[in-house]
Amino acid sequence: SIQNACAGNEFTVPDFGDLAATRVFRAGSGNYGERLLLENIGQILHSLAQFSLQDRSEIRMVLTAITRGQELDLIRFGSASAAQIAALGSDAEFEEYTYYVAGCVGEFWTRMCRRYLFPRAKLDDAVLIENGVRFGKGLQMVNILRDLAADLREGRCYIPQSRLLEYGLRPSDLLDASTMDRFRPLYHAYLHQAADHLWAGWCYTISLPFRCVRVRLACAWPILIGMKTLALLRRAQVLASPTPIKLSRYEVRRLILQSLLLYPLAGIWKNLAADLRTFTA
Repeated sequence: SIQNACAGNEFTVPDFGDLAATRVFRAGSGNYGERLLLENIGQILHSLAQFSLQDRSEIRMVLTAITRGQELDLIRFGSASAAQIAALGSDAEFEEYTYYVAGCVGEFWTRMCRRYLFPRAKLDDAVLIENGVRFGKGLQMVNILRDLAADLREGRCYIPQSRLLEYGLRPSDLLDASTMDRFRPLYHAYLHQAADHLWAGWCYTISLPFRCVRVRLACAWPILIGMKTLALLRRAQVLASPTPIKLSRYEVRRLILQSLLLYPLAGIWKNLAADLRTFTA
């Protein structure tokens, strides 16, 4: 199976050529890239041999986690529709989902960057990895909270059913925008949790060596964009929004330019995400 191959237990990988042929792909689109991935999955997994033993172990762990998350997604939501909405059951499932989708990626890249980019830096590795996981979870939470209405229309509810019941709500109730007043306290609780995770991501970012400019900027940009997105979501009627709420391209460019221009001013730069502390206060 693909999971066994990712874990290094076997290299007999399923042939996805037929699946790729039955899908509608267009050259130059993201879907076309998916086709190339499906057609070459065996070659990609065999290329793991070129990495060191330690790197292979890290890559296999993150691939195993990601594919497990995708498997759970199919199990939970494979037959879902707007007429029959499926929801995560509990906060434990929510934490599991955000870890498999994004938290494990933060952990993986933390270990790789630590090994190759700043191996001698004096950092608390346990705190760094924990914040790396929370960083990934925070970004995924922004996606969940931003795309809530669109996901509901596809039959997917990532807000745990057990939490909705605390407010007298069912997943299907969220299709009705008039339930927003009842839903808002719970929604805002998740906004605050997302902001708290992003703040952990910011602490992670500013703890990295100052000389690692590209890595720090690559971390800072999604955090700053996520921070501004959370501010928009806090004021929005998310259940009534026909399209996901997101920043304008102008605002994204402004954030990126600001982070570049202010980078030499370390004291000012480290406070660019101070709004996250205000958000969770």
